[in-house]
Amino acid sequence: MIIVRIFMIALPEKRKEVLQTLLSLLETPTKEKGCLSYGIFADIEDENFFNVISEWESRQHLDQHMRSDRFSVLIGTKSLLSEPLKIQIFTVANAEGIEAVNIARKRIR
Repeated sequence: MIIVRIFMIALPEKRKEVLQTLLSLLETPTKEKGCLSYGIFADIEDENFFNVISEWESRQHLDQHMRSDRFSVLIGTKSLLSEPLKIQIFTVANAEGIEAVNIARKRIR
């Protein structure tokens, strides 16, 4: 699984435009082949900070998405931002769930 995090800080006067752009992109990625999830999050302390997180079955699926027109629109928001996009791509070899949390919590008792 591949996880992508994109950090965006909108110029205060361009916040609404960035948000509208992000919302217009929200539905389609999950319909793309290989997209497991796609979410847009706003920071509760800094209304100009946005975080886009997506999960992909494989790097090939992500690469296909990054060549898409929709991703180009996301990259095109750079003129609306106070600093360059920060993009992180993680390759996940193993994922655990609540069971791992429960086991860890039992060890501290």
